Formats: sequence, C-alpha cells, structure tokens
Amino acid sequence: MSRQHLYGILLIVAAFFCVAVMSAFGKGAANVSTATISFFQSFISLVLFLPWTLRHGLADLKTTQFPLHLARALAGLLSQVLYFWAVKEMTLIDAVLLVNAAPLFIPLVAWLWNRTPITPAVAVSLFAGFIGVVLIIKPGADLLTNPAALIALSAALFSAIALVSVNKLSGQNRPDTILFYYFCIASIATLPFAIADWSTPTTREWGYLAGVGVFMALAQLLIILAYQHATASQIAPFNYSVVIFSGLIGWAVWGNTLDWVSAIGIALVCLGGILSIVLSPPPKPTHGVAAPIAPGSARG
Repeated sequence: MSRQHLYGILLIVAAFFCVAVMSAFGKGAANVSTATISFFQSFISLVLFLPWTLRHGLADLKTTQFPLHLARALAGLLSQVLYFWAVKEMTLIDAVLLVNAAPLFIPLVAWLWNRTPITPAVAVSLFAGFIGVVLIIKPGADLLTNPAALIALSAALFSAIALVSVNKLSGQNRPDTILFYYFCIASIATLPFAIADWSTPTTREWGYLAGVGVFMALAQLLIILAYQHATASQIAPFNYSVVIFSGLIGWAVWGNTLDWVSAIGIALVCLGGILSIVLSPPPKPTHGVAAPIAPGSARG
C-alpha cells in the first residue's frame, strides 16, 4: 500500500466519522423542524466553504451546466431532508446504514440515465445488498404506521441520483464549485420552509444546528482531500466506516443495540455496496468527487 493510498483511506475514514457525528447532531435536534436543520446544514457549510471557493475570484463559479447543478442540488437536498426526517424516528445506525445503501442504487440510476450496463457480478452484489435492506426494514404492518425505514431508503435513492449527477459535473467543474452550487441552492430552497415552520431553538438546539453545519462542511473537505490521494475504487469501500461510528455513537448516547437479523442485514448491505463499487466499471476521469452523503454523502 502506497503512502498516498494510506492517506486517502485515513482521510475518507475521518470524513465519515464527521458524517456520523453530523448525523448524531441531527438526531439530537429531534424537536427542531427538518426544514430548519436542512437550512442550517447548507447555510453554515456555504459560509465556511465560500472563502475557499472564491480564493481565485469569481472565475471558478462560471458554469455552462447550471440545469445539472440544479438537478444535483435538488436530489441531494431531498436526500438530506428525508434522512433528517428518518433519523428522528429510528435508531442512528439503521438510518445511516439505509441512507448509505446509495451504492446499491447507483448502477440502476446509471443504467436508466446513461444506459451503463450492469454486469452479472454487480447484479449479484446488488441482490445481496437489497436482501440486507429487507432484513433491516423487516417489512410488515409497522411500516404503515412508522414508514421511517422507507423514508431513509428513499433518501438513498435520491443520494444515488445526486452522485451520478456529480460524476457528470466533475468533468467540467472543480469539487468546490460543485459544492458551492449545492449549498447555495439548498440554502435558498430551504429558507422559506424554515421561516414558515420557525420555532426559536433552545441553547442546546442551537449547538446541535451548529454541529450539523460544521461537521457537514468538514466531512466534505476531507472527502475532497481523500480523492486527491487515492481513486474511488481504492477508498470508496471505506465509506462504510460510518456504520461502525454510527453504531458506537448510537449505543453510547441512546443505548441502541442490534438484533441478529439487523446485524446480518447490515453486513449484507455493506458487502453489497462495497462489491458494487469495486466491480462496477470505472467512471470517466474527472477532477474529483465531492457530494453530500450521507450523508453518505454518500450521502448524495
């Protein structure tokens, strides 16, 4: 393993530690409206990234792909809103894991959007991953009264759409430019909803909102740096370190534990997601990848 490769792994693991912490802050802000959380996540990140984005002046903000930026931003925003909605209603590790099932949807989105073929090996990995999703969701009548798991899975689908959009944008846009348009559009789009549903946060809730924004920005910065040291195929499997971090935080803060069915489901989703990344055809060369994930970040 080269030193550059090792740096890339360490940076991506640090990035997804930040994603797990950001998610925990979002869950802590359970009494704050989802629109308010989403707005402060985007606006704080925009403010923190702006000096870096503008370090060479306004020239880097020029783009001929604004419609694609808009589509990517709206898909990413929907992913974040659905995720913050879901994480309030379910355990942290399950919500984070389901949102980070985005790699299972990426080959399907790429096939529908770009007609990128799905190889038999990738199809098997996707099947294993979706079996894991079923084990985590545990389909039943409870989904009708508490559809949080389906909401989290919907967040993963929109995250996958955002990530495919980022791949299209990366060929002609710098990572910080892509993030600028995302955070700017997301801030503008969520502001009216945050105002309409405004309730002054408590001191602790202000801290949660600040944590969501700061750790989101830090995660994105670390992701950009990681992809400068290693390729996606080398480091993307380590995205799933967020599941370990989220499980530990959920256990330490909320006392969440896993039953054996969910544990098997998590293992299958991680395995399916990693294999779908490793086995998929490499994307065309780009300037880098930077997208909110969630989360995931993948998030999306």
